[in-house]
Amino acid sequence: MSLSHAFFAIIRRDLLLALRKRSEIANPLLFFVLVITLFPLGIGARPQLLQAIAPGIIWVSALLAAMLSLDSLFRSDFDDGSLEQIVLSPHPTSVLVLAKIIAHWLVTGLPLLLMAPLLAVFLGMPQSAIGMLLLTLLLGTPVLSLIGAIGVALTVGLRRGGMLLSLLVLPLYVPVLIFAGNAVEMASNGLPVTAQINILMAILLMSLALAPWPTAAALKMSIS
Repeated sequence: MSLSHAFFAIIRRDLLLALRKRSEIANPLLFFVLVITLFPLGIGARPQLLQAIAPGIIWVSALLAAMLSLDSLFRSDFDDGSLEQIVLSPHPTSVLVLAKIIAHWLVTGLPLLLMAPLLAVFLGMPQSAIGMLLLTLLLGTPVLSLIGAIGVALTVGLRRGGMLLSLLVLPLYVPVLIFAGNAVEMASNGLPVTAQINILMAILLMSLALAPWPTAAALKMSIS
């Protein structure tokens, strides 16, 4: 099997497994929706305040939902031995790991992206900012999966690595949260956001180029 066939075979396999275990798709999405809908109940009838903090609410909720789904990235493969076969494959482990990360984003990040416009309207976000919100989510949520994969690879061999995983990846998520939230806020005020979008694009490209390598190395250490 060629490298490209192996790459797309892993994506197809993970998508099929996710469809059989629909909780992997539903749990992060339900968490995302519930967290956002609870904010108006806690704050009260303050539409101007909700509109002002809507970008931060949506992005923090997306970040937490992404973290909720991280453990499923390699856990099932580690438990059934499939992860060892990926590491022992003649193909570069980093490329196969990238396929798994893409599949993870399609299962978890893409549903959040599709649900975000409805929740933005629910929070009273102006129409001019919703498009920018979608763009930041499109650029930022893959970064969450790429960076999170490194933390999962380091902790997959631990029985209770959830707390350690949070400590590892949360500080690395902060730049994405800051620039994405600021871009949406500035777009809602009619200000230029070129700098923030360029920074998010740079973070995404750097994550795509660099994250698979330490993830593959960490997986090899975890199963050895």
